[in-house]
Formats: sequence, structure tokens, C-alpha cells
Amino acid sequence: MAKPSPDTMSKKAERTTAYIIETVAPIFNKFGYVGTSMSDLTEATGLTKGAIYGNFENKEALALSAFEYNRNHLLEILDEKLNIEGSALEKIFSLLRFYRQYDVFTLPFGGCTILNVGVDAQNNNSLLAAAVKETIREIEGKIALVLENGVKNGEIHLPVPPLQFSKQLFTMIQGAVAMSTMTRDRKYLVNTIAYLEHLVQKEIKK
Repeated sequence: MAKPSPDTMSKKAERTTAYIIETVAPIFNKFGYVGTSMSDLTEATGLTKGAIYGNFENKEALALSAFEYNRNHLLEILDEKLNIEGSALEKIFSLLRFYRQYDVFTLPFGGCTILNVGVDAQNNNSLLAAAVKETIREIEGKIALVLENGVKNGEIHLPVPPLQFSKQLFTMIQGAVAMSTMTRDRKYLVNTIAYLEHLVQKEIKK
């Protein structure tokens, strides 16, 4: 019997790695770095500890890959919402409409990855905590760019610099996500988004 070619073996290893990350991502997101046990991972993937760590250096590397998987999916969606055809105002409203249903969107992932990992990693994993901070900065930058272009095109006016407005907007969104998560009451999210829509309409529409 012919041996598999190195290319075939490489592709199989890539598929295995992708399968592991996709499978364990919601587990790490839901239970946290410390709260996720090796038995949780082997049970979910159907793989042995050796097979999992044959693809990852250690638990920390796997947890980081799991976070990156979840955050990349979120960033793709945010790009989609912010890159719709239309004015800066329409793009911001598109973003807010997405966040009105954010709890539904995050359900398959075990909740908001920024909130869950950001809080969990503060005292037990500096690499994960740093990755969350970088993700927050990236999202704020994306929103700020839309606002900056809107100002340049004469579509909107801002009472403060674009990045400052973006940070405040995202702070209120994430605060609503946190409150709705902790209370299991989505009114915190829905009502805050409704308020932000009103605020945006009143404060920055020309």
C-alpha cells in the first residue's frame, strides 16, 4: 500500500487542527480558560489528549486559537455590517441593528467572546487578556473610521473626535451586553440600542 504523500498528510493535519478549534471554541468561551478541563476537550472532540496536543503546544495555545476563531467570526460580521452601501449614518444604524440581536448571534458560541474571555482572563491568562484588548481596539477603530469618513464627506457632524465617539458608543453597547448577560434580561440590550439609535440620530445626523 502506497504511503500518503506529505501534501495529503499536511492537509489532513490542517483539517484536524481546524476541527479541534471549531469544536472547542464555544467550550472555552463558555467555561473560561481555568474552567475548561482536558476531559471537556477530549469528550467534545472525540480525540485523545495526545491527539489534541499533537496539534497545539499547550492548553494556552489552544485557548488562544479558540478565542481568535470566535473573534475573527465576530469581526467578519462587523465588517459586513459597517461596509454596507450607504452613508456613515446608515452604516452605524446597520451596526446597531446587529447588536440588537447580539445575544441571539452569540448563543452558539456560548455568549459574547469579548465579555466572557475579557473578564475570565484578567487574573489568569495575560495573553488572552491582551488579545481581548487588541480586539476591542480593532472594533473601536473600525467604527471610528466610518465616523471619520462620514465627517469628511459632510454626512455627519460629531461633538467629539471620531475615536472618542466610537469608544463611548462601544462602551455603552458592551455595557448593555454585560447587563443582559448577567441578568438574563435582554431588555437591557434592546433598550440601550434603542437609546443609542435615538442618540445617534439626534447628536450626529446633519
